[in-house]
Amino acid sequence: MKNYLSRKVLGLIFLITPLFAMAQGEISGTVTDQNNDVLPGVNIVIKGTTTGTTTDFDGNYTITAQSFPATLIFSSVGFNTKEMTVNAAGKVNMSLQEGLALDEVVLTGNRSKPRTILDSPVPIDNIGVAELTSSGKPTVDRMLTFKVPSFNAQTQAISDATAHYDPADLRGLGPSRTLVLVNGKRKNQSAQVYLNRTPGKGEVGVDLKSIPTAAIERVEVLRDGASAQYGSDAIAGVINMVLKKNAKYTTVSARTGITSEGDGFNFAADMNSSFNFGDGGYINLTLGYYNQQLTNRAGSPGIADLPADARPYETQWATDNPELGMHVGQPDLEKGDLFVNLGHPLGDNAELYSFHGYSTRKGRSFAYYRAPYWRRDIADSEFLTRTEDFVGYQPSFEAQIDDHINALGIKFDITDSFNGDASVTYGSNSVDYTITNSVNRDYLADNGTSPTTFKPGGYSLSNVVFNLDFANVYSDQLSSSFGLEYKKEYYEAREGNPLSYYKGGADSFAGIKPDEAGKWNRSNLAFYAGLDFDITEELLLGVAGRYEDFSDFGDNFSWKVFGRYKLGDKGAIRGSYSTGFRAPTLHQRYLTNSQYIIVPGSSEPLLQGTLANDNQAVKDLGVPSLFAETSRNISAGFTYKINPKFSASIDFYQIQVDDRVLFSSQQGYQQDPGDVDTDADGDVEGDELLQDINPVEQILIDNNVVAVQYFINAGDTKTTGADFVLNYRGINMGEAGRFNISLAANVNKTTIDAVATPQVLADNGYNIFTREEKGLIINSRPKSKFILGMDYDTDKFNIGLNNTLFGKVTVTAPETGGIDQELSSMLVTDLNLSYKITDKLSFTGTINNLFDVYPDKTLATTNTAEAGNRFVYSSEVQQGGQFGMNFSLGMNYQF
Repeated sequence: MKNYLSRKVLGLIFLITPLFAMAQGEISGTVTDQNNDVLPGVNIVIKGTTTGTTTDFDGNYTITAQSFPATLIFSSVGFNTKEMTVNAAGKVNMSLQEGLALDEVVLTGNRSKPRTILDSPVPIDNIGVAELTSSGKPTVDRMLTFKVPSFNAQTQAISDATAHYDPADLRGLGPSRTLVLVNGKRKNQSAQVYLNRTPGKGEVGVDLKSIPTAAIERVEVLRDGASAQYGSDAIAGVINMVLKKNAKYTTVSARTGITSEGDGFNFAADMNSSFNFGDGGYINLTLGYYNQQLTNRAGSPGIADLPADARPYETQWATDNPELGMHVGQPDLEKGDLFVNLGHPLGDNAELYSFHGYSTRKGRSFAYYRAPYWRRDIADSEFLTRTEDFVGYQPSFEAQIDDHINALGIKFDITDSFNGDASVTYGSNSVDYTITNSVNRDYLADNGTSPTTFKPGGYSLSNVVFNLDFANVYSDQLSSSFGLEYKKEYYEAREGNPLSYYKGGADSFAGIKPDEAGKWNRSNLAFYAGLDFDITEELLLGVAGRYEDFSDFGDNFSWKVFGRYKLGDKGAIRGSYSTGFRAPTLHQRYLTNSQYIIVPGSSEPLLQGTLANDNQAVKDLGVPSLFAETSRNISAGFTYKINPKFSASIDFYQIQVDDRVLFSSQQGYQQDPGDVDTDADGDVEGDELLQDINPVEQILIDNNVVAVQYFINAGDTKTTGADFVLNYRGINMGEAGRFNISLAANVNKTTIDAVATPQVLADNGYNIFTREEKGLIINSRPKSKFILGMDYDTDKFNIGLNNTLFGKVTVTAPETGGIDQELSSMLVTDLNLSYKITDKLSFTGTINNLFDVYPDKTLATTNTAEAGNRFVYSSEVQQGGQFGMNFSLGMNYQF
């Protein structure tokens, strides 16, 4: 009987197996454009499944269907998406026509299956590399600023290490609340906290300069809260940098430029190429180099800055040097990049993939010039020169920054509609500082000499992320995603040379002391799941949730519901509601340092301290251990394709952030600092104070500083706004060429609804977040931005005209007095002309800021920390930059 059943089962298996073999088959072919040129990098997905592939350098593809008939979806950036039903295995060629972005398939925003922008329930921008580079900007963060209305990033001036990173954000919510991915994998944050008075102060972002544009195929920008899908930081949205895979040609590019003032010379060169390896594998390689020189837009206060008791040589110096030695502008920078993106099939149903990026750069920015009347102790010591010859000095702040990202993973099909992705990603960012042209004034006073170059230490941040992700398409109506993530983060503060932190330390950035140095780490484990239900062809509803547990502060659960209703095949109404969170960074929890900056009541830089959140003295002030910020996001929008060439969309949003981590105002002496025994530097020498020392003043004495700051969960904010996009592409003008036009805009407003002050500080009369600090959150970024882009294209040349209107910002007067100054809107016009010498060789000329527009000059009545009118333009707000007109010429060669 048992043998009989075995024979029956075996026979049944032999009977069924050929049926599966007959149902399964391989489809292959070539994809071309309307000119019959092959298209590499086209996405091909089997509809209703998660099975997909891309075309190689020659436009060829191969994909396995588990059953027939099967519907193939072909999509690529800048082309209309096409579907084709295939009834059997064989050869299927496809021709794509250039068209609107609404038809493009995107990966970000939905983890269960790819969707087009039109099908997506949340707003997504999909920007190809050609569109990015047409801006003429040198780095990807600057390119995005002039392409995405809700994105902002500008070069900083006189901001120490922040000048080498340029804080960037979406929707004005700060760098910490925008998640950055590379090929869908989390990119590590930078090692640097932004401590100076610039937008994004007290926050940590991703080092976008570390990702070369030449390695990027496209950038997907999700403009919606996504913590329920991606975890911490995705409160404002997600930026996904998708790297190139297959490239038809090896491309070599070079570009050089200069400002109309004759400074800021820059040169860039890069190479991108692809190679086949093995059976169906690819390697994409990018090499990049970039060099920029400094710009200077300093003010000229001259003798107006002199003190009443100015010495004759000080007066002569201010007369001869009306700019008072200042350098206010972009830093010197030299950068090199190496990126590799590769993949190889593992059998018919799996792929091994890996990508690696390394970026290294050196930069030099400047501290405030130490005017001779600020440093009379140095003059009188005659250490640098004779007293009557002393002209002061300007410390430079040099940074060596290294950034790595490395990922290895396997994508695999469990069934035709059920797939997985297992990966590990390592990322790190490190910065080491060198201070030159400076002195340690205390060491000089004690020993009669001092170094003039210091190694004050540095910082590094790294993480290792393990991901296991699954996506299952149960039917045309139902799909799901689920998975887990484990992340380990490491933060290190490296001790400086002892002379860099001796007493008051190097004049600029006092070195990292032994008790400030250290290594810290934490881990977190996350589980997530999402479900999409296409109830009808028109109506999609979905839900997502994510639980995350951190070793240092606890857990969080974020969730999201979303929906979309299609208006035929031309438009859709969409909306979502979600909760989100942001984990405080290790920097914000453990950073302790001292640096010379402008403090209230002083026109010159004095020594100020930042104390770690876990410092006992900070805890004694009633400041709690940092915990997660939480958010509530709501968005609703409408998108419509009026005809195959004309589309429009508008999306409204509101984002409330509770318990926002703030970098406090400078907490100084409540009594007259004249009652404190200080040295010539303003450093506290002893404890010879009047009686009734309050807890903050005791901290100042203990740490030998005149003011102190710390991180605290204390702010509740609300951001409301709208995004608008209008595209008209491909207006055919016959043999004369083709004309494209687009209009994109963002309007926003942020308010601070509450600031929670610990009782100890409130009882002693301290305002932990003064109006000038609030201004950095609510007034420093444009409240609107409009981008009008036009380009005219023929077989031989392309002309592009881009107009970006940065809305009003406000320079916020400090708590101690002054008048707020609203800066008028700033219109920046960029002109771009490209000419093809041959099909493989082209030249591009660009004039950025064609009409040489600058921000409004800062008025002295603002009473802001502009160091005696040394700044013409405020460093506390950002619009379109402070460089004026600049020119560039580029070359692109393919072979």
